[in-house]
Amino acid sequence: MSCFLARRKILQEKFILESLGCSKNLVDAEEMVYILNKNGYEMTGDINEATIAIVNTCGFIESAKEESIDTIFEIARYKQENLKYLIVTGCLAQRYYKELKEKIPEVDAFLGTTSYDTIYNVIKGLEIGQDNSLILNADRKLDHTKKKILTDNYYAYVKIAEGCDNSCTYCIIPRLRGRYKSRGMEEIITEVQDLASQGVKEIILIAQDTSKYGLDIYKEKKLPELLRKLSEIDGIKWIRFLYTYPEDITEELVQEVKNNDKVCSYFDIPIQHANDRILKLMNRSTDKSEIISKIKLIRDNIEDAIIRTTLITGFPSESEDDIDELEDFIRDIKFNKLGVFAYSQEEGTKAGKMKEQIDEDVKKQRQDRIMNVQYEIANRLNKTYIGKIFTAIIDEVYEDYVVARSYMDVIEVDTVIYVTTDKKHKKGDFIKVIITDTLEYDLKAEEV
Repeated sequence: MSCFLARRKILQEKFILESLGCSKNLVDAEEMVYILNKNGYEMTGDINEATIAIVNTCGFIESAKEESIDTIFEIARYKQENLKYLIVTGCLAQRYYKELKEKIPEVDAFLGTTSYDTIYNVIKGLEIGQDNSLILNADRKLDHTKKKILTDNYYAYVKIAEGCDNSCTYCIIPRLRGRYKSRGMEEIITEVQDLASQGVKEIILIAQDTSKYGLDIYKEKKLPELLRKLSEIDGIKWIRFLYTYPEDITEELVQEVKNNDKVCSYFDIPIQHANDRILKLMNRSTDKSEIISKIKLIRDNIEDAIIRTTLITGFPSESEDDIDELEDFIRDIKFNKLGVFAYSQEEGTKAGKMKEQIDEDVKKQRQDRIMNVQYEIANRLNKTYIGKIFTAIIDEVYEDYVVARSYMDVIEVDTVIYVTTDKKHKKGDFIKVIITDTLEYDLKAEEV
């Protein structure tokens, strides 16, 4: 009888989870939800129903840290009401455990970036009064096959590796996530097969650096082979891979994208800058000439390839001449998609200790300047799509129109297509559209 009552108590427990930051964090959150669901805990979106709150934090740059801390403080207010336990996980917990524990005593436990699979044991420990205030170095096996998808059920992120071996001077990720560790290919294939059986149609492969996949365990880069094998899985229609370093864009990878109908012709290549001196200070492995060469390799082979990049403005010692060079480079290359971050001076990084730090207002002015240039480029490129027909996947459905994406756009990252239609559709449907007009970055279309 007592066991039955205890089981009923567990089934009544509800938790709320706020996952902040990147898609890699989201995959970690999906694992935690799976574990808690399996053990009788129910997820809710209402903080007033929850007895447990989990904040999965990001600690990459200052703005992300501020968002994470604000969220923790906001949820901590509910400790005075129905909320019994507040657990903070992820990068911020890994990086600032001592400071957070001192300043926010309402937090009951901290789990670092290698400890997500201990979430159930931590909660059980809290229930019996154990001191589970910190778990940062659990022996974590890379097994992401068991997770509860938190996205809409027609697309899913698949993490193919954890950690990073690059030593970019501005980045704290290797200290937070550890060395680069690829997942076994068969394990990834099994996960995607399971996702396909659940109705997932679009797979988005993610890692800190997808282009180095397999190098640590197979002694060679295996992303092209992985793409090829995943494309053989029935039910999967689109495959994307994000965050590939320019030095690892190979002829083999480009040819795989070119010849594989399921792999979107979309290359996400963060170059960060175009000035060789700045690139060297960033400890990047490429120079301007190699970046140009890799872009040429892609465009010479895949006429309709979409190339997205990210840049940093205001890196220590960046001069007006350097930003002029970056602007000229962008105008010449004409990236299809481009994002710009103002440099964030992070403690614990080599760049954070460099002299000639740039004033915040100058960083922002340069960020705006580059984005204004990209706005002009994007507008001109968008006009070339008018009259063209694309296959698109539907993300939102309204009464007389749908919001969709072509192969050119990653969900929640890039732009969308507003499609007028009189047909009935649901999320995840693929349709044919003809582009009729532009809306700044977005497109307008009609269903064919």
